Amino acid sequence: MTGSVVITGASRGIGRACALELDKLGFRVFAGVRTIADAETLKQKASSSLTTIFIDITKQQSIQSACDVVHSATVETGLNGLVNNAGIAVAGPLEFMPIDELRRQFEVNVIGQIAVTQSFLPLLRKGSGRIVNIGSMEGLMAMPFVGPYCSSKFAMEALTDSLRMELKPWSVSVSIVEPSIVRTQVLEDSIKAAEDMVQAMPERGYDLYAPFIHNAREMAAEIVKSAMLPEEVVQAIIHALTAKKAKTRYVVGRQARLAAIAGRLMPDRLRDLYLCREMGLGGLKMKEAEQ
Repeated sequence: MTGSVVITGASRGIGRACALELDKLGFRVFAGVRTIADAETLKQKASSSLTTIFIDITKQQSIQSACDVVHSATVETGLNGLVNNAGIAVAGPLEFMPIDELRRQFEVNVIGQIAVTQSFLPLLRKGSGRIVNIGSMEGLMAMPFVGPYCSSKFAMEALTDSLRMELKPWSVSVSIVEPSIVRTQVLEDSIKAAEDMVQAMPERGYDLYAPFIHNAREMAAEIVKSAMLPEEVVQAIIHALTAKKAKTRYVVGRQARLAAIAGRLMPDRLRDLYLCREMGLGGLKMKEAEQ
C-alpha cells in the first residue's frame, strides 16, 4: 500500500528518517518542517515527489495553512496517513519546574498533536487513512526528573486509545509507537535545557538535588551513546501505515520492552527503589534531614 502521508517534525530525527524512507517506498510525503533551511536540506535527500510543508503545531493558523496545501493535492483521494511525530522534552525537578515550561511541554506534545489530527481528519476519513502517534518508553513508565515529558507521553497513550475507539466506525486506524530512547535532536536539546534549568534554579534547589545533578551530568553522555538510531523506529511506523491489520501499539527496543513489563508488573515501591538508585537519589532524604 502507498499513498499520501503527512509527517510532522520531519526536519530531523525520527520524522526525517521516516519521511525519507516512505519517499523511497513510493509514498507521496508531505514533510512538516519549521524553516526554509530545514526544507532545503530535506529536499536534497529526497525525490522530487516529496513536498515540504511549513507547520508550527502550536499555532492553529500554521496548521490550517499546511492542511490547505495537502487538501489541494489530495482532495480527490484523501489522505492515507498522518504521523504525529513533532515533540519536545522538558526535564528537571517538578518542585522547581517553571509553570510556563510545563505548559509548553503539553502545548507541543499533547494539544498540538490533537490540533493537527483534528485538522487532517476529514482527509483521513475520506482516504480511510491511518494515524500513527509517536510515544515513548517514558509514556509506559514514569521516571524522576523527566515528569513533564513522561506525563505528556502518558497523555498521548490515553488520547490514542480514545481516538482509536472513536474513529473505529470510519475504519481510521490509530496506533502508537513506543520507542526506547532515540538519538535525536530532541534528546540533545532536552539535556541542554535541563542544564539551563539547573543553572536558573535557586540555590536551595541545587542543594536539595545536588546528588542527582552530579549523576545526571555523568549519565547524559552515556544515554546519548546507548540511544537507538531513528531508523530503527521507522520500520514500526511503516508497518502501522501499511500492514493489513496495524497493531495498536509498537514497543520498539529492549529498554522500551523492559519499561512496558516493569510498568505493568513491578510493584510501585519496588520500581521506585530501582529507578531512584539508578538516578542517584539514594542520598537525598538523608541530605534533607541534615539541614
